[in-house]
Amino acid sequence: MPVRIPAPRRSETAFFGVAGVASLAPFYMMIPGAEERLASQTARWAPRWERNISRVAAPVERFAQRAEPRISRTVKKIDNKLPLEKMAQNVDRRIKNGVDRMDRMVKH
Repeated sequence: MPVRIPAPRRSETAFFGVAGVASLAPFYMMIPGAEERLASQTARWAPRWERNISRVAAPVERFAQRAEPRISRTVKKIDNKLPLEKMAQNVDRRIKNGVDRMDRMVKH
């Protein structure tokens, strides 16, 4: 019985597309004349992208302003819960003790 592979979802297709572009872009830029072709395409498509981005920018900015207080509170809670300073001091102390021990072993 043959193995049936399910159709990819949109997110999978998008991720594979982004991965392909990211992995092949350096090779594309090695081709002679690639920068000129890229510049001409950017000049052609930039006005359209800017129009489309202007539709999205305002809602995203509003969302970021609404989400920022909650995110900052959560970060503060995490900072208060985690003993990062104490852990860093312990690591520093252990490193110094190890270096001192090695110095003593070398001197003897």
